[in-house]
Amino acid sequence: MAVAGLYRRILPSPPAIEFASSEGKRLFSESLQNGTMEGFFKLISHFQTQSEPAYCGLASLSMVLNALAIDPQRKWKGPWRWYDESMLDCCEPLEKVKAEGITLGKVACLAQCAGAKVESFRTNQSTIDDFRNHVVKCTSSEHCHLIASYHRKPFKQTGTGHFSPIGGYHAESDMALILDVARFKYPPHWVPLALLWEAMDTIDEATGRPRGFMLISSHQRAPSLLYTLSCRDESWASMAKYLIDDVPILLKSEDLKSVHDVLSLLLMSLPACAGNFIKWVAEVRRQEEEGSSLSKEEKDRLAVKEEVLHQVHETELFKCVTDLLSSSTSNCKLRKKDSLTEIAANVCCEGAALLCGGLTSRNGICCRTCIRCLKDNGDKHTTVVSGTVVSGGGSEQAVDMLVPVSKAMTGSSCDTTLNNCIVMHPANNDVLTVLLLALPPTTWLDIKDESLLAEIQGLVSTENLPDALQQEVLHLRWQLHYLKRCKDKEVDTDLTLP
Repeated sequence: MAVAGLYRRILPSPPAIEFASSEGKRLFSESLQNGTMEGFFKLISHFQTQSEPAYCGLASLSMVLNALAIDPQRKWKGPWRWYDESMLDCCEPLEKVKAEGITLGKVACLAQCAGAKVESFRTNQSTIDDFRNHVVKCTSSEHCHLIASYHRKPFKQTGTGHFSPIGGYHAESDMALILDVARFKYPPHWVPLALLWEAMDTIDEATGRPRGFMLISSHQRAPSLLYTLSCRDESWASMAKYLIDDVPILLKSEDLKSVHDVLSLLLMSLPACAGNFIKWVAEVRRQEEEGSSLSKEEKDRLAVKEEVLHQVHETELFKCVTDLLSSSTSNCKLRKKDSLTEIAANVCCEGAALLCGGLTSRNGICCRTCIRCLKDNGDKHTTVVSGTVVSGGGSEQAVDMLVPVSKAMTGSSCDTTLNNCIVMHPANNDVLTVLLLALPPTTWLDIKDESLLAEIQGLVSTENLPDALQQEVLHLRWQLHYLKRCKDKEVDTDLTLP
């Protein structure tokens, strides 16, 4: 009987040692005793096989992101938020990855966009001793994982470039455990670390540069508390170019005499879809069948969002932006979506899509919303926008959106109609303030009037911002820099972080 295709490969040994062999088990046991298998257990809990022959980079990354418990902030299937290769679609189209594979720089870009902390090294930017130290560090911890980009030839394996996580290290024999995500081809196996370095120290024909490795860990706190930049919208490339390349040129104008002139010029010159570039990170939850109490985690996250928004409102720049937008001369191109009702309708529809997976656009969808103000266990009140989203087919999904809020005055009561509450949902003036604060400090240096330059620098300085807002702004600044590098395809030429 003829059988089509291939079923696995025989692992060339030596140089590799199969993980499940008696020798492989011995290496595992001794490494476990020596503390260099700590990262293994989280990785093996989320071990997956790449679903396409060219998806090794995506499979390795989704495995590591799940091991680090990084929330994708959007649904995978049904109500579940979970990383698999299909979720890693922002820096490179999946169809292109399927046809051509992916580079080290693009995998690093995907990891950054997913909210991970990443350090990437080509072999010409590191040494084998540094690499060994990184392997020891990552295999001795649950909080950092290493993905290697290497060529299979030094291991006498079939194939070319490949990505896989490193799951352990045996010090006495100086061997690393490769958790090969192509499990249909080769099982996990131990290899000499020096040979792994040789396999990484090969040229990737797609970039003309050496391969290498990346260290991936989670941030100590969520990288975006209230705001994030989006590279999933078509506007991101033009907005990144405008903010980093075009704004400094605009600021060379001889006509700028005041802060109002500067802000007015920048707002009038905004690209048409600027409002899609910076997003408000909303907290959406399924309506509970019994009661509507919030978990401690939800309360804590909402409190931080509220504090960040309050700190934005306390800046002098916010007051300047608000005055400009309220003036008759304002010509801001941001979409007018300051209404909580409009925001609620959009976010509740988006939340329903995340929770049930069946609603993917506003077409044919009806969203009914109402605003409630719930009293917490203490004296604090929480604003909840409740929405019922009905699809064209008649299916319903009830969701709640948690909204940052503050009391109108100390000691005042808050009723269900919010008559005595100030709803602090992020509006155009909030978003513009944060975006201006996130611009690189060098943006403003071409302002010719020295006194005006000093005044602007005082308004946009991050040095004296409260801690929560400062971290938010610096993260957005970092995101902006990285998105610009992605747009200019610099992530494959230079792996150095901003």
